[in-house]
Amino acid sequence: MARTIAKDYDQKRDQILKTAAKVFAEAGFDRASMSQLAKACNISKANIYHYYDGKDALLFGVLDTYLRELRDRLQKVNGDGLHPDAHLSALVKEVLLAYHGADDEHRVQAAGIPVLPPEQQKILRGYQRDMVAQMSDVVKAIAPDKYAQNAQNLLETTMSIYGMLNWYYMWNRDPSEDARITYAKTVTDLVLNGIKV
Repeated sequence: MARTIAKDYDQKRDQILKTAAKVFAEAGFDRASMSQLAKACNISKANIYHYYDGKDALLFGVLDTYLRELRDRLQKVNGDGLHPDAHLSALVKEVLLAYHGADDEHRVQAAGIPVLPPEQQKILRGYQRDMVAQMSDVVKAIAPDKYAQNAQNLLETTMSIYGMLNWYYMWNRDPSEDARITYAKTVTDLVLNGIKV
């Protein structure tokens, strides 16, 4: 007889993913063990295997959930009816708000993606490409004459924006939403106007 799925299966799975992200971020994926992960989750090792059949599957679960949900959340900022400048402002703000509480997942993705099988890497990099393409489209809409024919410059500008956003958690110690919204305005002003505002 097949094992029935508990009513709180999804909630437990989400808790396992969140805890695993913290363990992987702090200990490193290579050094983390399933026993260590189970202990951190406060469940048995056998129970963690009910959800994930190994450490690689757990790593993919962490990154697939994080990047897919991030991509989907950002794609809701579609810019309908917005001036391109306002679209950039809304998208930058949403990126920073989406990153809130996801520092561990953010840390894990850089080191974690390369250790996964190529087919899983392709899925995860696809989410990343979607987000880069979305930001690129907004940048190009702001200055079409500058970027329409210069793909390299467009990529450099797009990745510079993400660079400002991706490293925010490393130096800013204020976890509040207000601090993220204020920084989103700073980044938007820098992109639109340069440092001479």
